[in-house]
Amino acid sequence: MAEDFDVVIIGAGPGGYVAAIRAAQLGLKTACVEKRLELGGTCLNVGCIPSKALLQSSELYWKLRHEGKSHGLEISDVGLNFKQMMGRKQKVVAGFNEGIAGLFKKNKVTRYAGTAQLTSPNIVTVQSGPSKVELNARHIILATGSEPIGLPFLPFDERRILSSTGALALENIPKKMLVVGAGIIGVELGSVYSRLGSEVIFVEFLDRICPTLDISLSKELQQCLTKQGMQFFLSSKVASAEISDKQITLNVQMPDQSTQAMSSDVVLVSIGRRPITSGLGLENIGIAPNPKGFIPINGQFRTSIPHIFAIGDIVDGPMLAHKASEEGAAVAEIIAGHHPLVDYAAIPSVVYTHPEVAAVGMTEEEAKSYGFNPISGTFPFKANSRARCTGEEEGFVKIVADPVTDRILGVHIIGAHASELIAEAGLAISQKAKVLDIANLPHAHPTLSEAIKEAALAVHKRAIHK
Repeated sequence: MAEDFDVVIIGAGPGGYVAAIRAAQLGLKTACVEKRLELGGTCLNVGCIPSKALLQSSELYWKLRHEGKSHGLEISDVGLNFKQMMGRKQKVVAGFNEGIAGLFKKNKVTRYAGTAQLTSPNIVTVQSGPSKVELNARHIILATGSEPIGLPFLPFDERRILSSTGALALENIPKKMLVVGAGIIGVELGSVYSRLGSEVIFVEFLDRICPTLDISLSKELQQCLTKQGMQFFLSSKVASAEISDKQITLNVQMPDQSTQAMSSDVVLVSIGRRPITSGLGLENIGIAPNPKGFIPINGQFRTSIPHIFAIGDIVDGPMLAHKASEEGAAVAEIIAGHHPLVDYAAIPSVVYTHPEVAAVGMTEEEAKSYGFNPISGTFPFKANSRARCTGEEEGFVKIVADPVTDRILGVHIIGAHASELIAEAGLAISQKAKVLDIANLPHAHPTLSEAIKEAALAVHKRAIHK
């Protein structure tokens, strides 16, 4: 006999588990189904969290080797225990797995481990080995996330031909790594292994790296990563591959249409991700993904069946963990009769390279496409007191604004701790703040945040230290 629930969530990633906790907080009887044994989804287990743990470890190693002497640290040799580094990464992940399980228990969320399928509009069947259980749901939230896209002639084996998942679980540091795709995931993981001593070469189909960024940040980031030893072949395409026991060779079509053979120990394919909707039983209830594989929803995240919702990577929009979390909480509140708002204009994106890159709102190009005649102001970190003290002088802050209303349209940061600095900008955009609101706001001295104030002043040609 099926057990009754107010809400059943399929997927326990950052969208699903947040939806489950928020629904339970609101007094709804809630269940969450996850096919992995561990909670947290791709982000926690094979994405955001393990990659950031490795980025932190590799950055510390790189800084000790390359910057310690300038700080008066006489370090003759810095050893590297890669197995221990990977062990620390896994310990961080395991801690969060336990934390989410504890939050489920605290909030009385019923957890089911197994594969979920919609067998009717209100029934979710959970298969775990030979056993099945049916859940009767008044409301269903689909939060199954996304998976890496591969190349047909380079199928993932996660040993030498890697997706992001395999790149986070290597047993040894490769001497050479080819990265197909220089988007956010590619440059982050490429940075990890470059810092640890790998020769890292990127092949990117487009004419710049991280193409969603403002052009000025994309160019600056490439220059910074090139200085660190990474190589980039832009406007280039992998036409075919040859795989032998010793190496993998990619035949790369260059901008002049010539072909160049590039060989390496491992290849990381990072050309994007696609929504996971197959196997859910959508065809059983008449929900059809669009041609790109996303599930169509209305302004309240409802699918074509009103009591079934979809959030996160399986709906259109940026594939960001924090976007999924905001949507998950919002859907729980909608089910409970509230009227939440997700402010997509204020959702930041971050690239956790060194220096970091963070952005919120419109790029200058996007502002023009929306009919604005934008103005901008920039301020370099090399003129910022705190950046000079810490030796982290690369990068700048750029603010894009509407000259008619003085409203901030976008803020773009490349520099140390950009991921933390961007929150101020997100709040400004969500509150429809003006440039002068930031320009006139006292910022503590010396701090990196002063660069945001100076960039705001620069919009009106009033920067003090530029």
